[in-house]
Amino acid sequence: MSTRRFPQGFLWGAATSAHQIEGAWNTDGKGESIWDHFAHSPYRVMNDDTGDVACDHYRRMSDDVALMKELGLQTYRFSISWPRILPQGRGAINEKGLDFYDRLVDSLLAADIIPNATLYHWDYPQALQEAGGWPNRDSVDWFVDYARVVFDRLGDRVPLWATHNEPWVTAFVGHALGLHAPGICDYSQAYQTVHHQLLSHGRTVQLFRQGSYQGEIGIVLNLGHYEPATESQADLAACQRAYEENVALFMDPLIKGHYPEMLLDWIGPHRPHVREEDAAVISQPIDFVGVNYYTSHQVSWSLSHGLLKANSAPVSAPGWGHTKMDWGINPPGLTAVLLNIKENYGNPKMYVTENGCALKDTPDERGFVADWGRVGFFRAHLMAAHDAIQAGANLHGYYAWSLMDNFEWAMGYEPRFGIVRVDFETGRRDPKQSALWYREVITRNGVEE
Repeated sequence: MSTRRFPQGFLWGAATSAHQIEGAWNTDGKGESIWDHFAHSPYRVMNDDTGDVACDHYRRMSDDVALMKELGLQTYRFSISWPRILPQGRGAINEKGLDFYDRLVDSLLAADIIPNATLYHWDYPQALQEAGGWPNRDSVDWFVDYARVVFDRLGDRVPLWATHNEPWVTAFVGHALGLHAPGICDYSQAYQTVHHQLLSHGRTVQLFRQGSYQGEIGIVLNLGHYEPATESQADLAACQRAYEENVALFMDPLIKGHYPEMLLDWIGPHRPHVREEDAAVISQPIDFVGVNYYTSHQVSWSLSHGLLKANSAPVSAPGWGHTKMDWGINPPGLTAVLLNIKENYGNPKMYVTENGCALKDTPDERGFVADWGRVGFFRAHLMAAHDAIQAGANLHGYYAWSLMDNFEWAMGYEPRFGIVRVDFETGRRDPKQSALWYREVITRNGVEE
């Protein structure tokens, strides 16, 4: 059995987000987030689950860091809860909230684990939502002010920063489809949210540079691979629209300094309001692009599929099935996504910041999960990432999603993505087979075929 070795210095980690694991939703001065508000309303989340307790990471943080060290993680990607720092989203600072992240960062560094912090992973302050939320241009200033507070406290110790996680999800799942918080169904608000998130990203990068903080700053995008169902003109055009809304709507302004004009023409009255000076702010040079990859899509033209008239169906590679969430499994799609960034966006430094799957985990009498299906998923995607590196992609690290089973947003606690099983009644953590396998991958800096 041969081993595919990764470049020297390649970073191996796992990822989480604040709302999905911390719990302590109103503890020590934390303010209400849009996800607290959303989940506390009936029929918004599967089984009426909430993130009130989640994995109880807020209280169990020290033990969780010890577990990360035991699993051999070199880096840990987490997010910071905006309303834990600023309960009203602006104004008074909650020192106890900052203290928690102080302790987390110091604990990671003491364990020789590199902190990778994301400023925004969807838990927007409810008080700011009531003041207009992301569609309000003032949200850009609110976000930059929040970032300044966090940089001033943690910027001397955190070497990797991301401004936003998956702004597509915030915009479209939260503001066009209404499936995520804040539960709005309005395409105009969705596209305006895209613009204000990107503008806040650019302003925050400027702030980071002006502050001379030591480290890298970038953004994390969920990028899929898109292929037309047929070679018909209708399917080709629909596939292009789907690609532009998911990929080019973000990568073009970030790297090329403009939005994809064909998509803006198509959406017509839903075009965001953009000022002349915004493009230069959004396209501030960044240090890396974070790629969250889960699925590939086969796209066909369909009159009944929304604004884009594009039916995007998850497509699996030959021999692969679907996940518990009915997502297709398509490892070659990861290679395609990374090489698309290489070939069309100047090959910036990249990290795979999320990659994983939800499967039907069945623990034995000891609580151990022999999740060989997840091992196979990871192995195939790591080989796909290696293929991209061999073809010249500037990839520098990989983060498994997720470190532990957690609150999976509107799906509640049913989907389990973790390499560590969490018993949500007791809080007990049990590394799965995938965690033990991943530790070996990290040790050898490579994956066996």
